[in-house]
This record gives sequence, C-alpha cells and structure tokens, in this order.
Amino acid sequence: MDIKILGSGCPKCQRLEQLTREVASEAGVAVDVEHVRDIAKIMEFAVLSTPALVIDGEVKVAGRMPSKGEIGRWLGKA
Repeated sequence: MDIKILGSGCPKCQRLEQLTREVASEAGVAVDVEHVRDIAKIMEFAVLSTPALVIDGEVKVAGRMPSKGEIGRWLGKA
C-alpha cells in the first residue's frame, strides 16, 4: 500500500506520519510511507492545506488530523 504524507515537516505532519505508521503496524498492513515536503509535488494532489494523507493515490484527508479510527478504516478499505 502506497501512502504519502503531504506537508512541510511541521509537528502536525510528523504526527500524522507517526500515527499512520502506528495504525498500519497495529493492523498488520504492509505500507510504504513517503513524506512529501516539496510544495510543487503537494500541489499535484490539489491539496491547499496540510497535513494531508494520500492512500494509493487518493487524498483521504487534508487540513486536519484524522483519528486513529479514520486511518484504520481507510487502510482497511484500500
């Protein structure tokens, strides 16, 4: 599963990456996580606010921190 965390590297972006890795590990889901900090690459996803979470090319959330439950549901459906 390909996961991208979109953001500048701020504390919220770092927390989203950590939380996503935790949820994936707890669920036993193999993930490849990439933290995208390049503004031009972030804009390719049409994301205007960060942090953002992209799973297999689909933006799941942008501009807020999702709950562990939300991330778990997204990982389960992907």
